[in-house]
Amino acid sequence: MIPRLSLVLGGASSGKSVFAEGLVASAGGARVYLATAEAHDAEMRARLDRHRARRGPEWRTIEAPRDLSPALGQAQAGEVVLLDCATMWLSNHLLAESDLAAAEAALMGALAACTAPVVVVSNEVGLSVVPDNALARRFQAAQGALNQRLAARAGLVVNVIAGLPQVLKGRLP
Repeated sequence: MIPRLSLVLGGASSGKSVFAEGLVASAGGARVYLATAEAHDAEMRARLDRHRARRGPEWRTIEAPRDLSPALGQAQAGEVVLLDCATMWLSNHLLAESDLAAAEAALMGALAACTAPVVVVSNEVGLSVVPDNALARRFQAAQGALNQRLAARAGLVVNVIAGLPQVLKGRLP
């Protein structure tokens, strides 16, 4: 059984989403995929299509690039939710010039109130150099802080490197 909140971290193309999908599938409930990415170009559309095909028809997909509260509020006992990913969600809010504190408070409240277990995928951005522009530095700081707050609330935290999971907190089911 997976905890009510799990966090799967990793770098870009580290295998974190594939690992998280397997974690959700192993829980045995109906699978709900909260997609935060938006397809603004052909390459991104193709990427999202590949991810959807990899997951297969067993997943119910809800597109929620910014407002995750309604989707998390609709999740039911017997379902398992995969939120993929917090990094895109944060980027969407930064680019929309949202109130990040309010958006994060709403997300944390929705995660706490969700009746289904939730697995959150997020990029680890603390292993790279300090970016050379203000927006990128703001993003890196906000992502690091969000990951820390998610990890503090999560019963399971896993870092995926080269497709290999390393448990940082809790125990794999």
